[in-house]
Order: sequence, then C-alpha cells, then structure tokens
Amino acid sequence: MTAVMKGVRILEVAEHTFVPAASALLADWGAEVIKIEHVERGDAMRGLASSGTAPIPKNVHALLEHSNRGKKSLGLDLKSPEGLDILHKLAATSDVFLTNKLPHVRKALQIEAEDIRVHNPQIIYVRGTGQGERGPDADKGSYDSLAFWCRAGTAVATTRPEYGHVAGPPGPGYGDSIGAMTIAGGIMGALFHRLNTGEATTVDVSLLASGMWAMGQSIALSLLLEMPWTPPPTDSPRANPLVDNYLTKDGRWIALTCLQAGKYWPYLCDAIGQPKLGEDPRFADQALLMSNNVAAATILREAFADRPLTEWRDRLEGFIGQWAVVQDTLETAADVQSVANGYIQPCVTAAGDPFQLVAAPVQFGEHPAQPGRAPEFNEHGDEILAGLGLDWDTVVDLKVRGVVA
Repeated sequence: MTAVMKGVRILEVAEHTFVPAASALLADWGAEVIKIEHVERGDAMRGLASSGTAPIPKNVHALLEHSNRGKKSLGLDLKSPEGLDILHKLAATSDVFLTNKLPHVRKALQIEAEDIRVHNPQIIYVRGTGQGERGPDADKGSYDSLAFWCRAGTAVATTRPEYGHVAGPPGPGYGDSIGAMTIAGGIMGALFHRLNTGEATTVDVSLLASGMWAMGQSIALSLLLEMPWTPPPTDSPRANPLVDNYLTKDGRWIALTCLQAGKYWPYLCDAIGQPKLGEDPRFADQALLMSNNVAAATILREAFADRPLTEWRDRLEGFIGQWAVVQDTLETAADVQSVANGYIQPCVTAAGDPFQLVAAPVQFGEHPAQPGRAPEFNEHGDEILAGLGLDWDTVVDLKVRGVVA
C-alpha cells in the first residue's frame, strides 16, 4: 500500500471510538499517532467488558484494536503542570492535534486551539463532538447510539410499529466508525489546504452531523415534502417487485435491487426456471410490470421459497441484475469479494494472540492497508519522552510523582 500519510504526526487526546478510530485509519495509511491516555486507567475503552450483546475476550480486545491500531501510547497526567508541558512539547512537533474532550474539559485542561497553537501555530486542530461546537448542547456528551442514531433520524427510519421498541444500532461503534471516516477525510483535506496556502485551520465533526449526512437524502426529501421519513408498512406491496427481499426454502433472504425492472425481468425469469414468464403480456414492459407488481411479486415469492440458498447462489450466478444474499458478519468476512480485495486483514496482539480486523475502507496503490495492533497502555511512554530529550533520571522522577505512567 502507498503510505500516503507517512511523515505526518498526530497527537491524540481522546477516548472510546468516534475520534480514536479516525487516527487509527490515518495510522493504517502511514501516519505516526501518539495517543495520550489517562495516567492511571488509560483509555476508558480498555475497561469495557461487553459490547452489549457479546462479551469481549480478555486476550483480544477487538473494539479497542479497531479504533487504536498502529498507535503509540503515553500515559500522562494533563492536570499537572509537568504533564501539560510534555503535551505542549509534543504539540510543537506534531501536524495535527485531535481531541474529543468537551469544551469545558478542554478549557480546564488548557488544550483549546489557542492554547495548543501557542506552541505550534501551524498545527491543525481537530474536534470530534456529540452535537457540534455551537448551540445549547455543545457542552453535553453523547454516544453514537444517541446523536448519530436516534437524534439524526435513523432510529425512526428503521423502527416499525410492530416492534414495540426503538430499533438500536446494528453493532458497537456503528456511527462512531462512520463518523471517524469523516474526521479522517477532514484531516487530510486540512493538511492539503495547509500545504497549498500555509494556513492551519480547525476541523469540526460531530456524531449528529455524521448521522444527518448519512440520512441526507431522506432529510432533504422530508423537508421538500414536509413529512418525516418513516419506513413503509411491512405488508405494503413494492411498486417494483424486483426491489425487494425474498425468503428461500431454508429460511435465508435474497435481496434484489433491479431498478430497471423491465430490462431484468426476462433474465430473472430464466434464473428462477420459468422463462415463459418473460413473455407474459402482464409483464411485457416496465409500465406493465409496475402495474402488475403484486402478481409478479407473488410469483417471485413462491419461486424463491421453493429452493434453498445454495441452489439460488448457483442459479443467480449468471443473472445480470443486481442482487445479494443477506449475510451475517461471519459470512461477510468470508465473502469472496471481501477475500479477493483484502477487506479483512490479520493482526497479532502484543502477547502474540492472532486476530483479524476490517481493513481501512480506502486503498492506495491497489493494496489494502495492513493494520498494526493497538498499543499496550503506556507501551511507548519511555520512547516518546526520550524523543523529547528527557533523560532517564527526569523520567523516573516524573513516574514517581505520577506525572507519567
């Protein structure tokens, strides 16, 4: 892979997933990331024992690895004058300062943009927040399940009345990971701007903004029609029978999304073993197919229910329309396309335990990025401090006094 971020140093004061996952992506692409952690407990993510639906194995903290791959760790007490001085020294050598601390915390720790730029006027200052830098909720914390999922409209758009509850995010860090890609892109854009103009700008990304962008087309249409976006009833017929999900004999689902239904209908009839339906006058063209959508959908529903998924994989292999099997996470990881493109990459913990991570979603030079493992707490502390010119006696004194881990 082309290490497009090589030579860039990022200083991170952040926890959990949303912001750390952004610098994890940049580390995958070659950046040096120095992660500042709480001097005693480290990143709060280190203490997370469950994702909410599954326990986290003690030997491989997959959630921590996802958002902290390839970084260097330094445990530092930012509330002490000496700790803050070390942070300032690191800022002076960095290209980017990245944080998810709330405004009142940033002010108390003296790590606002103006504080950091005293030591490096050319540093790009990046803030990841729950609801944005302005407004009455700017200083309130949040999580992706709240700001990205519920507040941005996704929860309503995925919840059906018959559920009896609000649909939750499909997995841990879902909105965090999407928002992190946005932050990473913003940082790269800011670096490009600085290169072209010499101006070091600020970058602001919130979970709410990321969630609204993900729902952007729905929100735009809602505003135009002056009606909220909600899912259609489960039993409402689709106008296009070739844009629907069909249950197989063995209880699996196949999703069709053939927007040009008239074009693909004859080919689908061949695939389901009923080629004569391709000449049926009820479905002769797009308009007729749409007007007879219930009949067409009934035919497809019965056909798909007559065979198991393995047979449908074979039958649809040559179908030129757009379709996919509705897969679980293990199937996705083993998908032939995932394997062919290197979308899952191997990794090894500090203790030598092997595991796998989803690769960064952008590939440079036609090769996937190989993720490094997440650091042990304060694993690089001595190395980082030595790089600032601190001698061993000074480092030991800082350790004794709890300034560094």
